[in-house]
Formats: sequence, structure tokens, C-alpha cells
Amino acid sequence: MIKKNIPLSVLNLVPLRTGEGPKEAIDAMVDLAQAVEQMGYTRYWIAEHHNTPSLASSATAILIKHTLENTEKIRVGAGGIMLPNHPPLVVAEQFGTMETLYPNRVDLGLGRAPGTDMLTAAALRRNKHESVYTFPNDVKSLLQYFGPKENQGYVQAFPGVGTNVPIYILGSSTDSAKLAASLGLPYAFASHFAPQQMEQAIELYRTRFQPSEYLDKPYMMVCLNVIAAETDEEARKEYTSLQQFFLNVVRGTKLPLQPPVENMNQIWSDEEKAMVSASIRLTFLGNKQSIREQFIQFQNKYNVDELMAVTYIFDRKKQKKSYEIFKEAVDGA
Repeated sequence: MIKKNIPLSVLNLVPLRTGEGPKEAIDAMVDLAQAVEQMGYTRYWIAEHHNTPSLASSATAILIKHTLENTEKIRVGAGGIMLPNHPPLVVAEQFGTMETLYPNRVDLGLGRAPGTDMLTAAALRRNKHESVYTFPNDVKSLLQYFGPKENQGYVQAFPGVGTNVPIYILGSSTDSAKLAASLGLPYAFASHFAPQQMEQAIELYRTRFQPSEYLDKPYMMVCLNVIAAETDEEARKEYTSLQQFFLNVVRGTKLPLQPPVENMNQIWSDEEKAMVSASIRLTFLGNKQSIREQFIQFQNKYNVDELMAVTYIFDRKKQKKSYEIFKEAVDGA
């Protein structure tokens, strides 16, 4: 049976907009969280990135805490904590503390990548590469730290023990799908920047899923780009800010989020256009009816359990309006 009225959530990388600094980006992060909470979104996740001047999401746990204290009921979490950068015990203590302060509102999404370049990754952690390969064991350590007292070893997380902070495996490849399936954990795929292996990862996760104390059946989340507006034409124009944001990645320029433009062909080459388009090809784009049709088509093919939207729109009012239209479109499907 196709799932239509599914939970909708939000991912925020806390981008800086042209002409603004980190304080404005963090204020905008809270403002958006409050807005989507009122709209009825299920969760609000904040990413982790380092050495990226266009993003203010390096101290992710602090931003999550800040969002929790400025909202009332929406779940807030990490999308994700890049585990190679952090000792699992420290992560358990941080998230156990937040769960203690804000019960039943904290999520912990875990990623295997460092969320930065390798030089910065080396500066973040005690070793350079080994932690990427210890990811499965680090996830198991966190599950233990959050578990019941009787399952603990000598080293324990206080607060943390017995908090049962829900853990989600994040990924953009089939490796993460296999891990989530083997541990019986929910899985979130990063289609908003790496859609290439999404279909294969969804299939692998579902076919290999092993029921656990955390889940009795697969729970598949997909994160994608959403640019919704009153008209298709307006949405296409706002979409150029997203295109420019990913052109930054291609060029390595790290510019802040740019206002929309009339014609991207005056900015990028054919090769750059192809590279950007491949990265963001999974984007719901258009007015409410267009978004609704794209959602139904997507669900007819993939039938996921939850969608998480990331929306790069320069004008903050239009960004909030996009989330409002998206929610209405999906709820009315």
C-alpha cells in the first residue's frame, strides 16, 4: 500500500546568505524551526560541516540545544553528527544531556563521512583515517551508552544511560544501507546532494533489514531538495539559488547563498551545469499542484516512510512559504 500522508521533516545546513554573518544564519535557523513547528513538521535536523565559511553548522550539538530551547514540541536532531570526528562517549554525553533536558524530542542521525576535507578531518580528531572504518563499532557503542543500566560496561555516559536516544543511520551509498539494515535501525538517504545510489540503497536496506529491539520493520527516510512557490515560474527562479549553491561545490568557491538570477547560463559552463544537475536532480520543484504530482510519482515508485526537505531559498519569507506549500501539497495528496 502506497504511503501518502507521511511525516515530513526539515534539514538545515544553516547557510549564510550574501550580506549576512553567522549570527544572522543562526537566528534564521531558529526562526525557521519555529515556523515549521507551527506547520506540523515532525522533526528538524541540523547538519555538521567544518571549514566551510558559507555554513554555520560546525558546532552541531550547540545548535540543536539552541533550537530545542526556542521551540516547544518539534523533534530536533542531528542530520547528522559525523561520527569520525567525535569520540562516541562525548556524543553520548551531549545527546544524553539534551534528552534529559528535553525528553522525547532529541534525534541522533549518524554519518560516516567527516563532513569536510581531509586536512580539516585530521585536525578534528586524534587520528586521520581509522575512525571511518570503526564507524559500525562506534554506532554500537552509542546504542549501548543510551541503553539500560544492565547493558553498560565500566565506561558509561552520564547523562545518557537509559535515555534511549533514537539513532538513525545516514548515508549516500549502499554501505550505509547495509549497516542500517544489519543493526535494525532507521535509515535516511541523502538524495539532496547524492541521488545516484538512492534506488539501490533503498532496495538493499529493505531486503536485508533485520528486526531489532529498535525497529520491527524497515523505516526509510529520504532527504531531497524542495523549492515550492505560488507558481512554477517563480519556483524555477528561486531554484537558481540552489543551483548557484551547488555550483560553489563544483568550483570550490564556498560563497554564501546567493539571490536568484534570471539566467544561469550566463554564470555556468555546460560542464558545470551537467555536474550541478546530477547532484540536485532529485528536487521537488513548482507550485502546489506540481509538487503534489511529483510527490505522488515518487511515492508510487519508492513508497518511503518519511520525507525530509532541504530548501535553499534566499528570501527567508519565501523559504518558509515553500515549506508551507510542500506540507499542504503532501497532506492533500
